[in-house]
Amino acid sequence: MNAQTLADVDLPRSQTGANPQHLVLGLFTDHWSQAAEPLPSAALVALLSDFGSTPVSARAAIGRLARRGVLEAEKRGRRTYYRMTPGTARVLEQTQRRMMEFGAPGRPWDGLWTTVVFSVPDEQRELRHVIRGRLRFLGYAAVYDGVWMSPRADHEQTAELLRSVGVRSATVLRSTLTHTQGDGDPLAAWDLDAIGAAYEEFIARYEELAGRTAAGQVGSAEALTARTKVKSEWLHMVSTDPELPADLLPADWPGHRARAVFARIYDTLGPLAEVRFRQIVAEQDPALAGEANHRTTDEHAKEP
Repeated sequence: MNAQTLADVDLPRSQTGANPQHLVLGLFTDHWSQAAEPLPSAALVALLSDFGSTPVSARAAIGRLARRGVLEAEKRGRRTYYRMTPGTARVLEQTQRRMMEFGAPGRPWDGLWTTVVFSVPDEQRELRHVIRGRLRFLGYAAVYDGVWMSPRADHEQTAELLRSVGVRSATVLRSTLTHTQGDGDPLAAWDLDAIGAAYEEFIARYEELAGRTAAGQVGSAEALTARTKVKSEWLHMVSTDPELPADLLPADWPGHRARAVFARIYDTLGPLAEVRFRQIVAEQDPALAGEANHRTTDEHAKEP
């Protein structure tokens, strides 16, 4: 059996807001990533109701994900259960790692830039949006047509991306900058004023929730929905910010404060969100409720 590649995983397009398909994948990633058993369809429908989705729209979203090969179904008597396909789980785990490591304090920079040069022939043009979207998420920006640069992108993950989507001609370089001119300066590829303003908006939107979280004023139902929402918006920030080293950023860069707000909410509300998740699963299949879990922003830092 051939391994599923990134290009084979037909994930829904990234967007902010309570899109039911994104919510399903977020709930799997945040609270069912270590579970051996699939989730009951009825539990997924009930979970989505906490976010305001009707049973009809929830079932439609689950069905679309299954038809796209993102989820796989398993029948147990008259009931249907779902789990992520291996390819989906791998892509979402890469996304999770990127999001949790992004903006962490004290991340060193070795002064090297990663440059990707690739060519996609006309018969592969449908892959271009996949490649560009994933490169942006990894922190790259296009400096020239087919030439992308990043100060922090993982070059091994970049090479895996290029291989897995079937790019035939590509080069990945790690080097210092010795000269830039005009549009050839990679720093000009990002609108830092717009990114900084987006961080300020993120902070203003979630400081009150962060304060209530620290004071223990958030219940389990709100913890699940609020934590999922703030992570969705943090994903958007990760997708637009190259995470430039501190000495290349303006003074008092708001990204550091925004990261602290996100981490405080995501980590502190994790156990409470898990309680709500377990409660809903237990209503459908009590034997499975104990499989629920929650993630933290520092779990990857603890890995060997």
